[in-house]
Amino acid sequence: MKQFLDFLPLVVFFAFYKIYDIYAATAALIVATAIVLIYSWVRFRKVEKMALITFVLVVVFGGLTLFFHNDEFIKWKVTVIYALFAGALLVSQWVMKKPLIQRMLGKELTLPQPVWSKLNLAWAVFFILCGLANIYIAFWLPQNIWSTLKSLA
Repeated sequence: MKQFLDFLPLVVFFAFYKIYDIYAATAALIVATAIVLIYSWVRFRKVEKMALITFVLVVVFGGLTLFFHNDEFIKWKVTVIYALFAGALLVSQWVMKKPLIQRMLGKELTLPQPVWSKLNLAWAVFFILCGLANIYIAFWLPQNIWSTLKSLA
């Protein structure tokens, strides 16, 4: 059920983009994300931190997209999320001295400390590369390609 709820706003975005345009899709994304957040609270009495951060970013970047009628804002949202992930992973490793990946998976996996550090760094690099790929796709390829990849990938 959780995967369905996480994926639902993207499906709504994709459908509205195909039927209408990027601005209708952005408005639908904001509404769908809010509905999923409210449903999660009502049903489970819990909203995950990542869902809340995503909602705030959707509202901020989506709102800017609609207010200025400029689709570049919503395209940057994905890159900002990837940058936040990468930043959190790097800060956890170099400032907090315990990799975030280890904090998240330490109860399920037993690995030597150097492996945790390498795994954490690999995920940070992955998110940096995803952010760079989003910039390339968003600003150098046709909008319909970006929309499809962001909705379904």
